[in-house]
Amino acid sequence: MTEDDDRTLERLREQGERRKQRREFFRALAAVAGVAGSMQMAMTISPAYGQSATVSDADVLNFALNLEYLEAQFYSYAALGVGLSNSDLSGSGTQGTVTGGRQVNFSDQIVAQYAREIAADEIAHVRFLRQQLGNAAVAQPAIDIGTDPNGAFSSAARAAGLVGAGQAFDPYASDENFLLGAFIFEDVGVTAYKGAAPLITNKTYLEAAAGILAVEAYHAAIVRTTLYGKGIETPALRTSADKISGARDSLDGASDLDQGISPIGTASNIVPLDDNGIAFSRSTGQVLNIAYLNNAAVGSGGFFPSGVNGTIRTSAAN
Repeated sequence: MTEDDDRTLERLREQGERRKQRREFFRALAAVAGVAGSMQMAMTISPAYGQSATVSDADVLNFALNLEYLEAQFYSYAALGVGLSNSDLSGSGTQGTVTGGRQVNFSDQIVAQYAREIAADEIAHVRFLRQQLGNAAVAQPAIDIGTDPNGAFSSAARAAGLVGAGQAFDPYASDENFLLGAFIFEDVGVTAYKGAAPLITNKTYLEAAAGILAVEAYHAAIVRTTLYGKGIETPALRTSADKISGARDSLDGASDLDQGISPIGTASNIVPLDDNGIAFSRSTGQVLNIAYLNNAAVGSGGFFPSGVNGTIRTSAAN
């Protein structure tokens, strides 16, 4: 074995140890900070999640619609300064309001263009799913995308160690904060749609869901790549994204699936994959653990202070 081989193995060992330490730290942080007191899609649902073992295509699409409401409102406010139109919000269940949200004063016009493109895509997803569901579409639930120190963004940032006790995190304050706020959502959406694929029986819906998954993956890659590139001159951006990844991992169960953006050896880590080069999946319960910012089985919290609408509502008990 050459000296270069030795150094490579040592780097891999160090990286594995750092991931282990990071996972243990954020799990402890989640418990101490009361993340349970404060990021959606469908996949295999077991009675242990407190939900029906059988779901329909409409249930799956409505679960996806809840997350699309959240993403569309965040990006629409950040990029355009306004939220969804009233005609895009009605449906079954309790219609809620949006707390917070405002336009970002972007200094980097490339980031501003990305934000406007993603906002248009997410709004289109909401309208497409509502059209497919027709009268079965759920209403937009109450959504928290504000900057209050006790709000969802601040709670998520606090769990990741980006802000201290009582401090607020404002995803609209700068390009960098916007990217970190977007990073909280994007990887979750990809893993949720990936997990949804086996549950959808209608081939037309399955093809559409695959198309939305591809778009969400493009969005996630834009956010991860931009953070990675800006992190060359501002390393704190990379470490902050890694901490958000660790916080998500602390919420969605014992497995260490989530990945940050810091380099692995001499390679970048833009795409979070398994050893076979395949993106991982999350269950509905795991998705709601992150959305509710809670590692227990609950029906509301975090970005959805009154819960989501539809049949699939409960996070997993981890």
